[in-house]
Amino acid sequence: MDTSFFAHETAVIDDGCQIGGGTKIWHFSHIMADSVIGTRCNIGQNVVISPEVILGNNVKIQNNVSVYTGVTCGDDVFLGPSCVFTNVINPRSAVNRREVYTKTHVGKGATIGANATIVCGHDIGDYAFIGAGAVITKTVKPYALVVGNPAKQIGWMSEYGNRLDFDSEGIAICTESKEKYRLINETVVKI
Repeated sequence: MDTSFFAHETAVIDDGCQIGGGTKIWHFSHIMADSVIGTRCNIGQNVVISPEVILGNNVKIQNNVSVYTGVTCGDDVFLGPSCVFTNVINPRSAVNRREVYTKTHVGKGATIGANATIVCGHDIGDYAFIGAGAVITKTVKPYALVVGNPAKQIGWMSEYGNRLDFDSEGIAICTESKEKYRLINETVVKI
């Protein structure tokens, strides 16, 4: 295991996990065996990373988040405080369903807001933005802005996290980065 990461003395790091250089793991967090954490990640207080979870580089996880087996995150993902992932559609305490965990992938650059719930089996597209408290019950498109319970798409976001307003030609410019985007058939691409 790479030892060029920081772990607070109260963090528990099981044997068999991989943690990239420059990563920081804070108070009372638990990194379980067979998980993979990229470089320059920040794992907040009281976070659990379950076995076989894969986190890309520069992933930021705020306090009180549990990332369960079956979840993978691309690079530059932001997981807000107390957001929730599930990995079984029909959990029962008396029924062991470890062999049927449903997978969820969070795409590069996506943001999941505080207290949002991601129901398993519904991928989050690259640079999507999930509003605080949203409940995701279907797949979210890249660059989509979704809010509510159940979550509904209300717009599009740039890679810098700014709302995109498309003109009659289907072109939008990020107010911060000045990068251009095109909307074609309900799909956004950066141009």
